[in-house]
Amino acid sequence: MASHPSLPGEAACTPAQKRWVLAVSILGSSLAFVDGTVVNVALPAIQADLGATVYEAQWVVEAYALFLASLLLLGGSLSDRHGRRRIFVIGIALFAAASAACALSATAQQLIAARAVQGVGAALLVPGSMALISASFPEDERGRAFGIWSGFSAVTSAVGPLAGGWLVDRFSWSWAFAVNIPLAAVAIAIAQLHIPETRLARPARLDVAGAALGTLALAGLAFAFTEAPARGWSSASVLAALAAGCVAAAWFVAVERRVQAPMLPLALLRNRTFAGANLLTLLLYAGLGGGLFFLPLNLVQVQGMSATAAGAALLPFVLLLFVLSRWSGGLASRHGARKPLVAGPVIAAAGFALLALPGVGASYWTGFLPGVTVLGLGMAITIAPLTTAVMASVDPSQAGIASGVNNAVSRIAGLLAIALFGWLMAGVFEPALREGLRSAALPPDVADAVWSQRDMLGALRAPDDAPAGAAHTVREAVHHGFVAGFRWIMGVSAALALLAGAIAFATIERGVQPAR
Repeated sequence: MASHPSLPGEAACTPAQKRWVLAVSILGSSLAFVDGTVVNVALPAIQADLGATVYEAQWVVEAYALFLASLLLLGGSLSDRHGRRRIFVIGIALFAAASAACALSATAQQLIAARAVQGVGAALLVPGSMALISASFPEDERGRAFGIWSGFSAVTSAVGPLAGGWLVDRFSWSWAFAVNIPLAAVAIAIAQLHIPETRLARPARLDVAGAALGTLALAGLAFAFTEAPARGWSSASVLAALAAGCVAAAWFVAVERRVQAPMLPLALLRNRTFAGANLLTLLLYAGLGGGLFFLPLNLVQVQGMSATAAGAALLPFVLLLFVLSRWSGGLASRHGARKPLVAGPVIAAAGFALLALPGVGASYWTGFLPGVTVLGLGMAITIAPLTTAVMASVDPSQAGIASGVNNAVSRIAGLLAIALFGWLMAGVFEPALREGLRSAALPPDVADAVWSQRDMLGALRAPDDAPAGAAHTVREAVHHGFVAGFRWIMGVSAALALLAGAIAFATIERGVQPAR
């Protein structure tokens, strides 16, 4: 039954306005989605140009993910309270301004700060884009509208890294950010000219305390695990960040129990299927986000691929998601979500395991393509049934918050995994590099100069004044050390995916199907 347009928060849109809403929602959300993947492809060039350590490169990704993940639910509440179009436009404008700052950054620290502001903008525009669709389309048309939105988002996610890699190779990494500015200007113009304003008549109170504590908890934990390899676990700053993150997390839980309109309704976590689906999301997306952070670094810095080729390397993954998403959604509709949520992560684990096999100098077609393809198949089988399980496990009146929580969990998973996997990579890379330098019998001054750059990982190079042949020896030691660490990361990702399948088997109820 279609919703009446006079219901609070909905707009009586003409067919032309609905088309504009879809266009601007796709354009706006694609900016945020694509930016997250393009940066991974640009990281090797950023490292080389700015002389960034791998930990600073991690923060280029982490700063964006931190604010996007922690403020995502607050952004949705702001849209309901102050107007969906207004918050969407503010989010895009902030995102565009931060993109300009990213493009103009002369140091890694400036880039990290600009990326943090970009994350705030994305936290406003991503829920705003979905809220615009919900408010502009009646209930019986929303499913098709969201289907079109997700389909085009998948296409842009596939093209984005390829186009970003081409910009990096042809011009510079700055263009991967600068290209956002004209697209954002078009989105703002469409929104202002063609999109009606909507807001809830009685919006819930903003959970500002929850958002602040959630951000502090994630920031503390991410800082501790990202910086520990360089500073050491005994460092006062690392220990202080870890303590602050843990205290903030405990305080966050206490606040969410008391406030009238919590950002994270803890009562939802008593729902076995909802809690299990989100734990599955946390584990599987931790492997995916952490693993895919290091894959472009491997392809460019170790295997010698261009940024364009590295951007194209994941095309099979994204195309499988696009082509098979409708089929996997049908599986959940016909047979329930439990079976595909067990099978999908197990297949994804096999993909991670295959990605652990290639060594130095591996061919993409025989070394990496099989793993990328199997991983894409596993994720394609998982994603639509996972959405089904999350949405069907709660009352329809809680569908928005359930979707928001699951989206935030997937982003938090990647945020924490990149920090933890960086710690793991350093723990494997440094001993392997030390052994490689010792066996090469390099002059002490050359060996010391190389060792002092160990936090550059794959971007590490021999000094310019090193003896003939030393550069090749150092490069071989660096590449083999990186591959050793990469194999551990893929192995842990495979283990996380298998554990996610086991969680699905234990918690997802049989026959969970889409709610009407």
